[in-house]
Amino acid sequence: MRPKLPKDFIRLCKKVTGKRPRTVINHILKHGFITTQELKDKYGYNHPPRAVRDVKENGIPIEMFRVAGADGRKIAAYRFGDPKKSRFGKFLGRTIFTKELKRALIEKFGSRCAIYLEPFDERYLQIDHRIPFEVAGDEADRPQNADDFMLLCGSANRAKSWSCEHCANWLEQKDAKICRSCYWAYPENYVHIAMHPARRLDIMWTGAEVEVYDRLKKKTEDLQQRMPTYVKKIIERNL
Repeated sequence: MRPKLPKDFIRLCKKVTGKRPRTVINHILKHGFITTQELKDKYGYNHPPRAVRDVKENGIPIEMFRVAGADGRKIAAYRFGDPKKSRFGKFLGRTIFTKELKRALIEKFGSRCAIYLEPFDERYLQIDHRIPFEVAGDEADRPQNADDFMLLCGSANRAKSWSCEHCANWLEQKDAKICRSCYWAYPENYVHIAMHPARRLDIMWTGAEVEVYDRLKKKTEDLQQRMPTYVKKIIERNL
């Protein structure tokens, strides 16, 4: 049974223009829910959670439940959550990252990853919100400010996404102040990592440095030690 949804909620849902979230929204409006199998087979989305996340990022509450698939096994399905929890407005669609924004970031911070602090060709750097869109959204009428974004290499961006998406602040609290003191937003000045009292140092070896890494790896293998533990001991001895 399709639940009766408020007209204002439906109207705002239909304002979403992104192809992927709109596909999910229209299907749920028509059928009441959408399954992971439908997302894959009918619409060609090989990563269903990403398509569902796109809907959430537009301020639309989504909840997961289980249904029987074609083979009788339980599969995930998604439907709208409580319309009262909608967060439209600044959550009505992500800001499109412009070439001008990327150029401004490179001019201000250099063509380097904000996590690894290593230089990268700008084509390998991705723009990311310092404070996740899911938490703070975007102000549609506000000019893009380079200070609100960061440049990340693909590896760092994936690591940040995983950590943020498993953070209680992302899942429940939605407090931008918590993000502002997090490693993933401001790695140069933070007090926690995804709300955990931890510190982190991401190191990348490139070019001629790879040979140093290989020697370090062999050394730790010979000593039967974990590389992070060995590196920490070296740092502690030399501080």
